[in-house]
Amino acid sequence: MKVIIFDSSTIINFTMNGLLDVLRELKKQFPGKFIIPRSVKYETVDRPMNIKQFELGALNIQRLLNEKILELPEAVQISDEEIKTKTREILREANQTFLAHNEFMHIIDEGEAACLALSKILSEKGIKNVVAVDERTTRMLGEMPDNLHKLFEKKFHTDIKLTKENVSELKGIKFIRSSELVYVAWKKGLIKLKDGKVLDALLYATKFKGSAISQEEIEEIKRL
Repeated sequence: MKVIIFDSSTIINFTMNGLLDVLRELKKQFPGKFIIPRSVKYETVDRPMNIKQFELGALNIQRLLNEKILELPEAVQISDEEIKTKTREILREANQTFLAHNEFMHIIDEGEAACLALSKILSEKGIKNVVAVDERTTRMLGEMPDNLHKLFEKKFHTDIKLTKENVSELKGIKFIRSSELVYVAWKKGLIKLKDGKVLDALLYATKFKGSAISQEEIEEIKRL
């Protein structure tokens, strides 16, 4: 069995672009499960359900849970307590990685950390998995912390100290963005729109709704 762990950023991207049916079609062909930690459910369903501006999106995501397109960690025999314990460890380590003006920088929040925690737990159990996250910071923290260091210095125009060469808790985690997921869906013929511009439109739609993907990366994907 394989698992794709969805962070709030990717689910929201699909929701805002009206692409939740694409997730349904991808799930039919995926030999495994789409899982969200409870903290991601809170961020995408429970909290926005009480905000009129986001209520419809929350209802649509809840429908995916009702249909078992998305499932909670109990579906892969992982307890909430196990995830909470690992999440605290990751939050502590990740948010003590960069130092600016003698204060640690807050890098990731609970939802992202819970996804990373679940990924580590699944890997320890021998279950292949990937984390679907659109946020650049989370991916770079696990893959290229030194590059993230340079990015922060450029963005905030100040000296920032990298306190750890690598975040050991994040080492080995694999990531995917909504942009790559829609490419897979297009490649498999799961997109109902049939037009030569569809792939370009899909990739830019995900970019403009939060997927950290450059124009150069988009053009590279289109050449595949």
